[in-house]
Amino acid sequence: MKLLLASVLFLLLVNAIAGQKAEAAAQPRVIILATGGTIAGRAASETAVTGYQAGDLNIASLMEKVPELQEVATVTGETVCAIDSKDMTDDIWLRLARRVNEIFAAGEADGIVITHGTDTMEETAWFLNLTVQSDRPVVLTGAMRPATAISADGPMNLLEAVRTAACPDAAGQGVLIVMNGDINAAREAAKTNTLNTDAFRPPSLGLLGYVNDGVPTFYRASTRRHTTRSEFDVARLDALPYVKILYGHAGDDSLFVEAAVKAGVRGIVYAGPGNGSVHRDAEAALAEAAARGIIVVRATRTGSGAVVPEALPTDGPPFLSAGTLSPTKARILLQLALTRTNRPDEIQEMFRTY
Repeated sequence: MKLLLASVLFLLLVNAIAGQKAEAAAQPRVIILATGGTIAGRAASETAVTGYQAGDLNIASLMEKVPELQEVATVTGETVCAIDSKDMTDDIWLRLARRVNEIFAAGEADGIVITHGTDTMEETAWFLNLTVQSDRPVVLTGAMRPATAISADGPMNLLEAVRTAACPDAAGQGVLIVMNGDINAAREAAKTNTLNTDAFRPPSLGLLGYVNDGVPTFYRASTRRHTTRSEFDVARLDALPYVKILYGHAGDDSLFVEAAVKAGVRGIVYAGPGNGSVHRDAEAALAEAAARGIIVVRATRTGSGAVVPEALPTDGPPFLSAGTLSPTKARILLQLALTRTNRPDEIQEMFRTY
């Protein structure tokens, strides 16, 4: 009888262990790529929300603050860089895109979360939206308050980002930004406030969805080309073409256009008022730049709305229109477009497509 009871208990223990292993094996695999930012920031006191050292905490420390991550997925982390995102570079973008593509090509993860500073998060997300070659979820998240703050928003943002990266519904949605319970498309997301935790909004086209009580829920999808449908391949690129943004304003002149041309730019994004309007004193210099083969794209500084083509009095090559892309995102698309072609008509088609 004792032997029978021991055998039964042994079988129950074996089945329990097997069940735990099966449950662990069934969990989605999520890799967190850390790049620094406020989410990893350390301040001098718990009440300080500015004046902190961004990227001071390592990825292991961030994960330790959110043990619930392992209930959602099998989560591991690695560091790509540890910077304040205001210092983001093209080189880091290229490294990050290549690493994401390597992870997915090797089948190492079902989803990826990238922790990032908020200042340039929308730019990194858009770059990856155009260069990641997988339909598996890539989710960027960060924080508006440092990790040492009393009411730090980073832990919940990280948990909700991992939940989204592990969610089957997030596949094929393009690169996402998850902050404060909102799910933003990389193409439309913009940081719209300097300090509020609810800082990211899509000015023109609306959110993709929300993380409702821990459940990522999508209500719409971005119809523009991205990820697996993108033609941009950065696997062998060592650098991106040099493109500058010039800010149009009352009293503008040709000074910075001429300086940009002298510096060797291959493209200029002019962030003009209204419908990407170009000041008359800058227009002639931009037209001369376009005649020399420099691609000029009109964007708007207003923050929302589309820039539509309009007839300009200057003869010569056309100025292209950025559509609903912000000046910063128009710059990124133009950089990538110039790796494929220098023809204005082909580049304008890219702006209509992406």
